[in-house]
Amino acid sequence: MHAALGGRPLIRFDLRVPALATADLTGATVTEVLARGKHLLIRFDRGLTLHTHFRLDGSWRLQRTGERWRGGGPAHQVRAVLANAEWEAVGYRLHDVALVPTGEEDRLVGHLGPDVLGPDWDADEAARRLQADPTRRIGEALLDQRLLAGVGNLYKSEALFLVGVNPWTPAGRVDVPKLVATAYRLMRANRDHPEQSTTGSLRRGEQHWVHGRGGLACRRCGTTIRVAEQRPADRPEYGRVTYWCPHCQP
Repeated sequence: MHAALGGRPLIRFDLRVPALATADLTGATVTEVLARGKHLLIRFDRGLTLHTHFRLDGSWRLQRTGERWRGGGPAHQVRAVLANAEWEAVGYRLHDVALVPTGEEDRLVGHLGPDVLGPDWDADEAARRLQADPTRRIGEALLDQRLLAGVGNLYKSEALFLVGVNPWTPAGRVDVPKLVATAYRLMRANRDHPEQSTTGSLRRGEQHWVHGRGGLACRRCGTTIRVAEQRPADRPEYGRVTYWCPHCQP
C-alpha cells in the first residue's frame, strides 16, 4: 500500500460510509501507509489520517487504476477507493472507518500494545504486559491487542503449540518471553508473502501444526487435535475458537 500510494497525489478519493460520504481529499498526497495490528493508517499531507480496521473480513486490495473490481465479493461492500494515476486501493468490507487529524491518531490506536511487526516493537514490554495478570489464561491474553498488537488466532494457536503450552494455562505459569519470541519469529517469517505457513511447508494442508486441524492427527504425536471456543469472562464478545494438541500441550 505504501509503495503504491506513498508520495503520490490522489486523483480519486471515495469513502462509501454515510458519515464520510462528502469527504474529499482529491489532490492530496499520501505521505505514509502503516499498520498497527489490524488497524491501517493512511496519512495525507493535509494533516489528516484515514483509519480503517480489518476485523475478520476486511481487506485492502490493490489494482491498476481504472480496472474493474475483481476482489471476489460484491462491489456494494466496497467502503473506500483511493487512486492515483497508476494504482487504485480498494477497501473491501472495512470497519471503523474514520478521518481524523493526524495528531489525534492516538485516540484510535493509542490503546494498542507493542506491534509485533511494527518499527516500535518491544519484546520486553509485550512480555511485561502479558505477565501483568498472572491468573489470566494465556490464549486469551495473546489476543488482547492492548497487551501486544498483531497476534491473531492463527499465530496464537501455532505459537502455543510450538512452545508446548495449553491455551488455558495461566500466564503466570508460562515462559512468556519464549512465547513472545516464538510468535514474533513466526509472524516475521510470513510478513512478506500471502501464504501463512508455520511448519515451513507451503503445500496445501501442510502449512499449520494445529490451527484449522480440529479432529485431525497431530503432526508430532498423532493425538487428535482438539478445538473449542475460548471466551474471556470480561469480554465475551471476543471469544475465539482455539486449537491444541492435548498430548503436546498438556
